[in-house]
Amino acid sequence: MKKADYIIESNRRIADGVYRMTLVGDTSAILRGGQFADVAVNGFYLRRPLAVTEWDSEKFSIIYKVIGRGTEVMAAMQPGAGVNVLTGLGNGFDASAPASKALVVCGGIGASPCFSLVKELLAKGRQVKVYLGFNTAADVILQAEYEALGADVTVVTMDGSAGFKGLVTDAIKAQNPQFDYFYSCGPKVMMKAVCDMLADCPGEVSLEERMGCGCGICYGCTCHTKSGAKRVCADGPVFKKEEVIW
Repeated sequence: MKKADYIIESNRRIADGVYRMTLVGDTSAILRGGQFADVAVNGFYLRRPLAVTEWDSEKFSIIYKVIGRGTEVMAAMQPGAGVNVLTGLGNGFDASAPASKALVVCGGIGASPCFSLVKELLAKGRQVKVYLGFNTAADVILQAEYEALGADVTVVTMDGSAGFKGLVTDAIKAQNPQFDYFYSCGPKVMMKAVCDMLADCPGEVSLEERMGCGCGICYGCTCHTKSGAKRVCADGPVFKKEEVIW
């Protein structure tokens, strides 16, 4: 974990109520897709934990949805402003898992932490099938970016306003993609359904819980696993799917 000050390079709306912020500064603590950053917001005691979308040696980006007063303040932040951030938090996805064909299932903002994972999987020569699930076309994010990486992408919307109509599990059943390992991030009900459907396949899921400290001190974000209570911020947010008790 590293604490540092960053400069906002950009902070733009990319979907209905969804923003992408790019921060310039030290990224040396970010090592894996699926890790997160804890952003300090002026006027609020607790930081905002947000998944890292992608990074390089000079900057990183996060995607967030405006759902409360804290994220409303974030959405109003302007390029050139400074912000204090904790980076390198959490355990990310394991892109070295023994698999030649990977399935990546994302729901809503869950498309963000999976992006760097997919980039790494493709760089390793893996075949990657990505499902991006949203409520409507207005919510779709990162479709073009995933396609630009070279991934095989299917967009799924509940109302059918973009791509396949229905749930991501419906689309997977209909298309029957070939894979030997899966990764998932999104609403808990979606990930449980994916894990139930793919019960015989190994995989990983990235959980989300309300966090206090973001670094394992307060135990406010514990979840139930087969080996006892685990902290989502420090022991996760990524867990092997067979560990999680839904």
